Amino acid sequence: MADLAPHHRTLLGRATIGDQLRRHARTQPDKIAFVAYAADGARTETTYGALDERANRFAHLFTARGIGRGGRIASMARNSVDVVAAYYGALKIGAAFTGVNPLYREPEVAHQLTHSRADLVLTDGAFAAVVDAARPEGLDRLEYGTALDARLEEQPVTEPEVELDENDVALIVYTSGTEAAPKGVLIPHRNYLASTAPAWGWGLDTGPRDTWLFVMPFHTIAGLGSMTSLTLMGATLVLPATVEPAAALRIIERERVTVIAQTPTFYIALSAQDGFGPRAVGQVRRCMTYGGQIPPHVVEAWSAAAPEVMWGTYWGQSELSQLGTVGFFRTLDDVPGGDPTWIGRPVTHLEIRVVDAEDNDAEVGELICRTPSAMLGYLDDPERTAAAFRGGWVRTGDMVRIDADGNLFFHDRLKDMIKTGGMNVSSQEVERVVHEHPAVERAAIVGLPDAYWSEAVTAFVVVRPGHQLTADELLEHCRAHLASYKVPKAVHLVGELPVDPQGKILKRRLREPVAARTP
Repeated sequence: MADLAPHHRTLLGRATIGDQLRRHARTQPDKIAFVAYAADGARTETTYGALDERANRFAHLFTARGIGRGGRIASMARNSVDVVAAYYGALKIGAAFTGVNPLYREPEVAHQLTHSRADLVLTDGAFAAVVDAARPEGLDRLEYGTALDARLEEQPVTEPEVELDENDVALIVYTSGTEAAPKGVLIPHRNYLASTAPAWGWGLDTGPRDTWLFVMPFHTIAGLGSMTSLTLMGATLVLPATVEPAAALRIIERERVTVIAQTPTFYIALSAQDGFGPRAVGQVRRCMTYGGQIPPHVVEAWSAAAPEVMWGTYWGQSELSQLGTVGFFRTLDDVPGGDPTWIGRPVTHLEIRVVDAEDNDAEVGELICRTPSAMLGYLDDPERTAAAFRGGWVRTGDMVRIDADGNLFFHDRLKDMIKTGGMNVSSQEVERVVHEHPAVERAAIVGLPDAYWSEAVTAFVVVRPGHQLTADELLEHCRAHLASYKVPKAVHLVGELPVDPQGKILKRRLREPVAARTP
């Protein structure tokens, strides 16, 4: 190796996320990486070879603007192939990538751009105004589109010759902020590749034969992380311009989508469409769900339309570089104990414990983890990093139950446990009972301040179309299945629940005063 240039010696055995895209471009250049739909319905295909060339152009463009190893690229845009290319381009030169939520307003955008210390921000034209108003003085901005295309055409398609390290930060993912202010999670190349990517092959059975409908936004770990894992595995991703259910259903049928991964909200919406049935979804083989409980009537509807479908439940966190547990079932009868809070078993690279407040092993308690894919920490937040790593384990903040076979059942976020009248109530347990009522479409349970109870168990419920439900009827149902102290003290029938871009219910919004509570 003494006669090799330093860059070539590095490429010989280096393992960074961008390296795998380069390998795909060599071994399967004509394999379709992305099928993208524009807002006007126009359809385009991008091969792995073309994606690698586009990423290299972005890499050279970033380098020409003085950004290199240790730099940071931000992007505020809807999902597109160019966002993927910019992401890989950043990683190929040792810069970290952070996605900004397109729903953010100026103060939120300003916080992330400042906190992440971005060197450059890329944006869609639709978000240019808010980015310009929010970006710190001196922060450069580029806009996806025709002008940027022209600049990229001037750049070479060759692999950038940059010295990288597997421990360099690749992703800065900001937590969803469903409970508190978002935190910047630092994820290096090595940590992501060491366990999360293999877990997708073993745990989720992912490979080049898969065609995924991909609607998870790229600013989240579910979106950016899943896109990374799927492209590392050589799958095909279908990017719709919108997650509007009717349009998504047409795309599933046209592209013969085989795998979908989304929150229960999405499956509920698809199953309610007039065109839902075997012709549209009969070829789907796996429906992955996370971030909430899937209602029984939705499982039944999908099983009738796609008899071969296998449901997958999984759990993960940004702090673990995403994937932590996974389990599969065809019907709810296959779920251990028939408990819909089941989140599977740990993937092979994850060590877990379930502990009480004194860190003693417990049947029900906080899930704590050790894994090669653990984050480096929270950006510029040593106090919360130390708290998250207390005792040498990642403190997930999630309450679970573990059975004798190692199955895990999600109970609640620690911060979502309701303390009412001196008793602890799991909001998830109450939600499970509420969802069993045939007229309930979706529900969320929170504790609201109460002078007598300290916190009053409170239900927010969306009624299924074509059904009728009163608060008294639902309370009667709850009394038949729950101890009295767990029964909601109040039921609010609402048209919709506030959710984040992934469809996760924003319980912090439900805890706000009524005047401030908007979906």
